Amino acid sequence: MAPTAGEVLVIDDDVDVCEAVRDLLGDSGYVVHVAGTGCEALEMLTQLRPDVILLDLGLPDTSGLDLLTEMTGSSAAPVIVLSGRSGETDRVVGLDLGADDYISKPFGGRELVARVNAAVRRRRAAAPADVMQFGDLVIDEATHDASIRGRPVALTPKEFDLLVFLAHSPRRVYTRSQLLRHVWGSSDRWQDDNTVAEHIYRIRRKLDPDDRERFIETVRGVGYRFAPAAPAGQASS
Repeated sequence: MAPTAGEVLVIDDDVDVCEAVRDLLGDSGYVVHVAGTGCEALEMLTQLRPDVILLDLGLPDTSGLDLLTEMTGSSAAPVIVLSGRSGETDRVVGLDLGADDYISKPFGGRELVARVNAAVRRRRAAAPADVMQFGDLVIDEATHDASIRGRPVALTPKEFDLLVFLAHSPRRVYTRSQLLRHVWGSSDRWQDDNTVAEHIYRIRRKLDPDDRERFIETVRGVGYRFAPAAPAGQASS
């Protein structure tokens, strides 16, 4: 039997959307599982280990945002929110709660497949487990943890991915478009590049609320760079 591209869990009570997603991703080699309610999704997650979760926010039995919080605490799978709500507030709240990506309905089939492919590639192509230390900042890729002076820093999965990507190339400047491409597997044709700015803001606030640019600097008119004040050291775990 040929290997699959991966497994996807779709959580949506719209039968037509589920069938469309099943056809699109099935044609790309994915095994697609469908849950119509939050309760059903949580039950399925006790048995499944999906590579990606597609989550609609308008579920009949629970808040999609509440379910997102519960899933990101118990599953390592990236979550892509599919929602008819296009307002900025819902998008920002979803990202704050740990969503990996956000696609507004109606969405294009090629866009959906590309986003899922990118999420799977990022998860499978994770760099070898390293511990990076920059002064009092420690980033442990093996455990997906970051700490300052021994204090854990509560980063969402996407915030951690962005921090790691920047930290691997200290002083190198990346534009928002480049970060969308490398960290989200997206582009500013599909996704608002303010997503990058929102994530940078939250990472800075969590790392050092008193010195927001201590680790990540803004290069005006260009983008962002990781610029720790102390010399960087790195050791393999």
